[in-house]
Amino acid sequence: MLGRINRLMVLFILFVLLPSEVNAVPLVPVPNINIGVEAANNPKDVALSLQILLTLTVLSLAPSILIMMTSFTRIIVVLSFLRGALATQQMPPNQVLIGLALFLTFFTMSPYLEQVNKQALQPYLAGKITQEAALDEAMKPMRSFMFKQTRENDIALFVNLSEGERPNSTDDIPTATLIPAFVISELKTAFQIGFLIYIPFIVIDMVVASTLMSMGMMMVPPVMISLPFKLLLFILVDGWHLIVRSLITSFN
Repeated sequence: MLGRINRLMVLFILFVLLPSEVNAVPLVPVPNINIGVEAANNPKDVALSLQILLTLTVLSLAPSILIMMTSFTRIIVVLSFLRGALATQQMPPNQVLIGLALFLTFFTMSPYLEQVNKQALQPYLAGKITQEAALDEAMKPMRSFMFKQTRENDIALFVNLSEGERPNSTDDIPTATLIPAFVISELKTAFQIGFLIYIPFIVIDMVVASTLMSMGMMMVPPVMISLPFKLLLFILVDGWHLIVRSLITSFN
């Protein structure tokens, strides 16, 4: 009996009290990744480093480019006005509105993105044009879109504020001047559409509020009573169809 206890103690020491290095042997080797900065040995290394830095900068600015140079601004502002007019608080949620705005943006911008792909991206990947030429070719369709949606007085505002030479054509207008003019034009158009969206829902709010006051129901919130009627009106006129169709056709 004593010999059996001794054997159990030996096994316990072997499997439990062994050094941690034995029990910590990994089953799957973990790779060791090192990221360092070293001195460049030739000009090609410097050029490659600058290209990587430029790529990271463009990726970090991609959300701003999407918002400021596409149809996203008008679409998301109009959808936000719609939710405010309905007074449905957070319905639809922000994620749904942003997702819908993104897909509508891709839909409206698809002809211009195809031009960017054919004129700039594919030739650059094939090595037919340089990076600078690819950027210039990529900006041409985007500038064409922005010029179509920008009012002349907005462009004139930023041209005068820049205190530069008077442009003779649209090609002479810098992109840095065109982008802010495009943004404020989009905001103005979105607010105009939002005003038209608010009108029928304000009428419903006024009718409900007047009815409650005439009935002496002063303690009942008019918004609570008018919300079902707003939703009913929006469903009967197929509101989402009208809003999306109006947004898409407003860019033509």
